[in-house]
Amino acid sequence: MKNLGEAELEIMQVIWEAGTPVTSNYILKALQGSRKWQLSTLMTSLSRLSTKGFVSCDRSTGNNLYTSIISEDEYKTKESKHFLEKLYHNSIQNMVTTLYSNKAIRDSDIEELRKFLDTFEDEPK
Repeated sequence: MKNLGEAELEIMQVIWEAGTPVTSNYILKALQGSRKWQLSTLMTSLSRLSTKGFVSCDRSTGNNLYTSIISEDEYKTKESKHFLEKLYHNSIQNMVTTLYSNKAIRDSDIEELRKFLDTFEDEPK
């Protein structure tokens, strides 16, 4: 799976959030607040996303309908693993230590994480 650029990720987030096939006009309207794009710019990005294997386009209805091929969870999992491997040598402990020691996360975040991890210990194996 290839990486997404920032603009491509924004497009994919619109498609994922919709949950159903969407038109390019739907995407363009959803991105209005963050991107000042012309339709041609969006179409170029959608073409790249199709080439990368992230979206498919159904042209059978008269309107081009775009659907995600890669789910949001699949992409997040892949990117999270890559991030953890690249920056923290695959150590969640190193990541949390760095964030905590640099005040990027608070004590309340650590407590929330502790409670979350406790739920895993309570589950039968």
